[in-house]
Amino acid sequence: MSASHEFPSDLLAGQEELHQIRAELSALLKRLPWSVEPLDGFTDDTGWRKIERPASPGWTADEQAEVEKLRRREHELAVFITGHRYWTEIAAGDRVEARSLLKHAHEEQ
Repeated sequence: MSASHEFPSDLLAGQEELHQIRAELSALLKRLPWSVEPLDGFTDDTGWRKIERPASPGWTADEQAEVEKLRRREHELAVFITGHRYWTEIAAGDRVEARSLLKHAHEEQ
C-alpha cells in the first residue's frame, strides 16, 4: 500500500498530542529520582553486570500526580486513536501500514 492517506483532522490532532504527552512524560521521568518511594542506595555486582543506584528521596505528591495525569492522558489518547472510526474504512491488510504512516505524519509537516 503506497497510497497517501488523508487522515481525519481529529485523528491527526490526537496523534500529535500523544507524541507531545509521551515526550513530556519521558522528560519528567528522566529528571525524577529512580524510586517513587524513598530508598537507600545500593550496589549489586553479583549479576552479569554491576548495578548501582544512589539513595532516592522518592517523588513528591505533586510529582506523582503529574506522572499519573500524563499517563492517564496517554492512555485516553491511545484508546481514542486505536478505536477511531477511520480504521474501519481501511482494509484490514492495510491498517498496520496506515497506522505507521499516522505515527510519522507529523514528520512530513
